[in-house]
Amino acid sequence: MTAASDLLFLRGALALATKGRHLAPPNPSVGCLLVRDGAIVGRGWTHSPGEGHAEVNALADAGELATGATAYVSLEPCAFHGRTPPCSEALIRAGVSRVVAALTDPHPKVAGEGFADLRKAGIDVDVIKLPEAEAAIAGYLSRIRRGRPFVRLKVAASIDGRTAMASGESRWVTGSAARADVQAWRAKSCAIVTGAETVLVDDPALTVRDERFARNGTIRQPIRVVLDSKLRVPQTAKLFSEPGETLIVHTAGQPVNGQADHLKLPAANGRVDLAALLPALAERPCNEVLVEAGPTLIGAFLEAGLWDELLLYLAPKFLGSDARPLAHLPIARMLDVIEAKIAHRETLGGDLRLRLIPA
Repeated sequence: MTAASDLLFLRGALALATKGRHLAPPNPSVGCLLVRDGAIVGRGWTHSPGEGHAEVNALADAGELATGATAYVSLEPCAFHGRTPPCSEALIRAGVSRVVAALTDPHPKVAGEGFADLRKAGIDVDVIKLPEAEAAIAGYLSRIRRGRPFVRLKVAASIDGRTAMASGESRWVTGSAARADVQAWRAKSCAIVTGAETVLVDDPALTVRDERFARNGTIRQPIRVVLDSKLRVPQTAKLFSEPGETLIVHTAGQPVNGQADHLKLPAANGRVDLAALLPALAERPCNEVLVEAGPTLIGAFLEAGLWDELLLYLAPKFLGSDARPLAHLPIARMLDVIEAKIAHRETLGGDLRLRLIPA
């Protein structure tokens, strides 16, 4: 194969990985293409935990044509027994002649061991690093490398930076296209984090409801994480009756709500310590966390520098100076402003979505 064709097929494997991004967590979503004599003979991507990984699914798709083929994978094949056997062993048994990967898996049980197993079996291995391969599994890489999830903040605001009227009324700041887009971000997240105040005021469901993300009639629901330091959320809150798991995170007292899991963490400034929260979520294990909350919690994540991306949905309307801000931030000087970079912009219906990253 030429370098150009290697890149073409490797990017094809990466495109396949997107098919599993709503199913795979907490596993990384991986894609695999099997190519023989210049033709694609097998395709696969990661399914739900405990089901086939990308390589195994591609081998099943190719059948006997896998022998002598080149496997293009978006991440190093796993080399240990977890819920499923090692993918490196499956590739060896199938008789592939070469493996081309876009990224080495930093997991301590892999970290080059998958490549080593393949080479010991006489299979040629090449790594062609693709930045987009890292971006595709940023949450998994964050959990493994940093011991905390990738934190994505989500805010829907008016053009004058307001998220709700002074009364708390906020339905709907943005239109249906923007709300559908939020469903997609929820579907790929492992957890949705909100604050007690948001639950008390809005009584949200915080679920994935879009049938686009259903598999066999079931939608994988991210954990709903409510930061409720003083245990104020009542048992009648809507999120307790929704499908999926709810986790109440508090700092003191004895929980009385039997409908949810509870986690006690240290306090910081009278609230749940966010620096302690993120490693705790990584242990659950959570790759990507979507924070959908009011201005106090959004501001706390921004002020602490504990964010990796901000999804800002801007509606072309003005809510006025008395309406609620998108974040409470006690900044008095230009010297102390929090800077961000616009990584991407997209129009959704009549609204604008900006993806911001720390500067």
